[in-house]
Amino acid sequence: MRMLINVPETVVADALRGMAAAYPELTVDVENRVIVRRDAPVDGQVALVSGGGSGHEPLHGGFVGPGMLAAACPGEVFTSPVPDQMARAAAAVDSGAGVLFVVKNYTGDVLNFDMAAELAEDEGIQVAKVLVNDDVAVTDSLFTAGRRGTGATLFVEKIAGAAAAEGQPLERVEAIGRQVNENARSFGFALSAVTTPAKGSPTFDLPSGELELGIGIHGEPGRERRAMMTSGEIADFAVHAILDDMTPRDPVLVLVNGMGATPLLELFGFNAEVQRVLAERGVVVARTLVGNYVTSLDMAGASVTLCQVDEELLRLWDAPVRTPALRWGM
Repeated sequence: MRMLINVPETVVADALRGMAAAYPELTVDVENRVIVRRDAPVDGQVALVSGGGSGHEPLHGGFVGPGMLAAACPGEVFTSPVPDQMARAAAAVDSGAGVLFVVKNYTGDVLNFDMAAELAEDEGIQVAKVLVNDDVAVTDSLFTAGRRGTGATLFVEKIAGAAAAEGQPLERVEAIGRQVNENARSFGFALSAVTTPAKGSPTFDLPSGELELGIGIHGEPGRERRAMMTSGEIADFAVHAILDDMTPRDPVLVLVNGMGATPLLELFGFNAEVQRVLAERGVVVARTLVGNYVTSLDMAGASVTLCQVDEELLRLWDAPVRTPALRWGM
């Protein structure tokens, strides 16, 4: 095992200490594992709180800041945070306008966020929830009932976060988050297996010269395994899988997301192929984001997420944001 860590047992705490040193605009509680924007709570604003297992960075801690999340709760690697974390985060950021939980559809996350909502409501905090389930690759997996939550999480957090920053009420921010999720679809693939610090070896077997189509962000199996394909062939497969599940009436946001170990040179080349397929299918692209945003440790591969947007959703996407991993307009 060759990893830039001390010991597997402290990898999350070590990362949080490093994050705190790099971003003084965040308050990072290493012991309780809660990341909060330093100016929270913001008077009159709905506060977005999200979280999930570590190993998907910059999701979610890298998206804490003005225009996006008010707080994030990292669990152990590929393991849901516990309800006390989310309840503590909700209490830290609630201004009285309510808290919106953004939850990826994985069984542990769903159960723990539901329990956290009960704890927060017992303390008088109004809580709403958006469940992200955008992955078209498979239905039901090792980690979830129904579709997995993947790349659309970024779109939900950014667009709903912008609505919250405008002072829109909790019911409206929740409705916008749900609309974004309903309008979004994703498909991912793996070129190599993922290695967790605790295991120290690949979590599944992917022979040289093969790839997994439809992989999950924890290394869950996909639709099928094939001999290695070209970037253009993969783009054809992934985009067609998405468009077989949705027919965009409006322009789309495009996220070409790296799984952690694929360099930008390859991601930009893959994006060119994605754009080609969309043009061939007559899909109008409003904005494109390329990079590593919803990752899976050291997995090589990528995912494509499309989200159709009307004028309001596009305006909220373009609104200012300032977080460690996403920033523009400020």
